[in-house]
Amino acid sequence: MNVSRRTSLVMLAGVALVLVSTLLFLYLSSRSGQTVTYTKSRDLIRQIMQQNAQWESEILKARVAISHNYDPLVSPLVEITQLWRTFDSLVSQNRLNQSPMWRSTLDAYLNAMKEKTRVVEQFKSHNAVLRNSLAFLPAAEDDIQAQLARMTDADKLQIQNTATDIYHLLLSSMEFAQVTSADRAADILVGLNTLQVDKERLPPELREPIDILGNHISLILREQPKVNSLLDEIDVIPVAERLDDITNMLNRDQQEAEASDQKYHLSLLLFSALLVLLLIWLAIHLIRSFTEINRMNRALVAVNDELEQRVEERTRQLKDTQGELLDTARRAGMAEIATNVLHNVGNVLNSVNISAELVSRKLRNSKAQGLGKAMHLINERQQDLGSFLTEDEKGKLLPGYLNQLVEAINHEQQGMAEELTQLSKSVDHIKDIVATQQSYAGASNFLESLSISELLEDALRMNFGALTRHNVTVLKEYADIPRIMGDKHRLLLILINLISNAKYAMSNVSNHERIMTLGATIIDGETLQISVRDKGEGIAPKDMTRIFAHGFTTRKEGHGFGLHSCALATIEMNGHLNAYSDGPGKGALFVLQVPLIAAEGETP
Repeated sequence: MNVSRRTSLVMLAGVALVLVSTLLFLYLSSRSGQTVTYTKSRDLIRQIMQQNAQWESEILKARVAISHNYDPLVSPLVEITQLWRTFDSLVSQNRLNQSPMWRSTLDAYLNAMKEKTRVVEQFKSHNAVLRNSLAFLPAAEDDIQAQLARMTDADKLQIQNTATDIYHLLLSSMEFAQVTSADRAADILVGLNTLQVDKERLPPELREPIDILGNHISLILREQPKVNSLLDEIDVIPVAERLDDITNMLNRDQQEAEASDQKYHLSLLLFSALLVLLLIWLAIHLIRSFTEINRMNRALVAVNDELEQRVEERTRQLKDTQGELLDTARRAGMAEIATNVLHNVGNVLNSVNISAELVSRKLRNSKAQGLGKAMHLINERQQDLGSFLTEDEKGKLLPGYLNQLVEAINHEQQGMAEELTQLSKSVDHIKDIVATQQSYAGASNFLESLSISELLEDALRMNFGALTRHNVTVLKEYADIPRIMGDKHRLLLILINLISNAKYAMSNVSNHERIMTLGATIIDGETLQISVRDKGEGIAPKDMTRIFAHGFTTRKEGHGFGLHSCALATIEMNGHLNAYSDGPGKGALFVLQVPLIAAEGETP
């Protein structure tokens, strides 16, 4: 019985799914919602036709010199281009028509616009030259009349015919610009030739203005036919016809879509009726099944009670397991603290080893050995020490040698004292690192008055040996920072790790100088910012999000504790530690920012 009912439900669900899918298909296939799109498309084409007509009107205005500004020849083209982009985007988004004929019609319009744009650009160029020459004719005539006014009456009588020829030539040129014909062009050429012949007997001061006038008239003869020819080419370019074709195709496509929509609407109505009948039958079936559902609910309540008992038992087991997990997490935290302590102590031990090695080397090579040799000479010549020091060549050199030896020994003692001081600082820092790690167990921070520049120098001295071995040049960009209150050993721990990391990042660099830049400044009067920049191997983008994670490292011999401990120490000081890099091979920048607390008597 249950199997038969389940089969019936599956079949009904299949029928309902088929009906719903069919309705969805019919709805999506219907394009009745695109009527607005067709209207917008035709409106855009109409606006393009208006702009095209305005464009042609502006061309004619430029031809007859009504408008001397060529911007109106550019504005319609810009507007047409923008309207076409809107139209093309609308067509593409709504997939109005994808037929080859449609694409061919659009390409025909684009080719016509491309050709028209090219011819209009040529027209602008030639028409500008033509209009400049026509505009110059009155000025050229004025120059000639000014020269004639300076001549005597006798000279004027001699060139009266030439002046008349110039006047007729000017009128002919202006008429030629209005009505271009071969006869007028021939008359103008005859006038120019006559003017060239008569020019030789004219006074020298008239020849240059006449040459200028002749050049401009020649330009008019050459450019006017070109301008007219370009206007004829513009007239025959079928931009308007192509726009009409697009409009006709939009109308035809809309008619076909509307006819198709009517068929889809009828189908939608039919399948909707079938779906409604199916839903009614299902409702009747559900009502009949209501009693069965109630019976099942009662059974479920009983099962639920049993489940609650099992959940309570499982909860007790989970609480026991949670206690075990807490113990495990506590031991893991203690192990991480111990790891950080060992790592940070290891960094400082490098400085201790370097200082100890320097002191040992200075003791082995001490100048004090020369004091023993000098005393040996003195002991050998105790009987005649006075004559030895005043007469013997070696004895004469002995006092000067002893003076130099005293200075060298003093210098050695100062150097060893400085190294022992540094060694003492490093040992103290090791003790303070261990004490600092107690903050993980809830110990409070210890603030003291600090000089940031001295702190940076201490961090550099603790890395001095490694920086020297790797030939790293350190650039210092310290701002004038007053003394502040801060956790000296946490800051020193972070700086030592960042400097050590920068040194390791440049260990394989061979194609450019190894440069590390240390910076320190105050931001907005309330934040201390310390930066460490290197020109090393850089950080890959995929590693930027886990660079401070515990155990993460990019070095084969690394262990991933240093930057993690730096991040923890920064958080404890309520600060921020960020890493930046443009990618592998482009170096890295680490920026530490902590709240600024001015020392007593200091102004941040």
